[in-house]
Amino acid sequence: MTEPVSVEVRAGVARVLLCRPERGNAIDLATARGLLAAAIRCRRGGVRAVVLSGAGRSFCVGGDLREFSALSGDALAGHLRAVTDALHGALRGFAELDAPMVAAVQGAVAGAGVGLAAAADLTIAAADATFVLAYTGIGYSPDAGVTWSLPRLIGPRRALDLLLTNRRVDAREAVAIGLVSRVVEAERLADEVDRLAAGLAAGATAAFGSTRRLVAAGLSAERDRHLDHEAEALAAAAVSAEGREGVAAFLDKRPARFHPE
Repeated sequence: MTEPVSVEVRAGVARVLLCRPERGNAIDLATARGLLAAAIRCRRGGVRAVVLSGAGRSFCVGGDLREFSALSGDALAGHLRAVTDALHGALRGFAELDAPMVAAVQGAVAGAGVGLAAAADLTIAAADATFVLAYTGIGYSPDAGVTWSLPRLIGPRRALDLLLTNRRVDAREAVAIGLVSRVVEAERLADEVDRLAAGLAAGATAAFGSTRRLVAAGLSAERDRHLDHEAEALAAAAVSAEGREGVAAFLDKRPARFHPE
């Protein structure tokens, strides 16, 4: 049986693929655990960028309601806790990497699929992508970090609009409100993401990691202390091998070689 999540690392890029196209890449317990294993795999050396995508027509339709509906009572509550423990562990793991993450999304992006897309540093959407939260429509509350990520990406008012009304957002609106980074024609999605990931993998990985952490912390930090954190991070970057190479390349008017093979 095909694993629900595959991971391939090539040229510094870890490609994490949801592999349940016949179910819209719905997240069951095995898929959540597969994502956690993928995040752990990405901690190993050699990963400088991560691409998250879904096989088939849709990126991810959210939780696997067929699996959930087969259970009830304490069994269902325990099962959902196991799913969210693994899924949230995966989100934490990806967030802790220096390597930036790019999400490539197409078709239906619903529920936890929105959470996965929102967790990426850069989310590239095909023009046919549509986004819907859907949780409250079935009497559930959200998971996959959407109540944390959405207010930060699109503001609390818009986040509550999408979470409470469950209205569908097309790709054009998604980029306008900041839910995704950019929109491309569906046939260009793979090429655009490949190009972007290759550029990130050739870049200053440690500087990317520092930048990711500063941006995340800055959303809730007191300003003066955050300025101190920026100064400390910059000083550390300047004396690092990446910093020395970057400045030397700039002065020599040549491309920086952050990862010489």
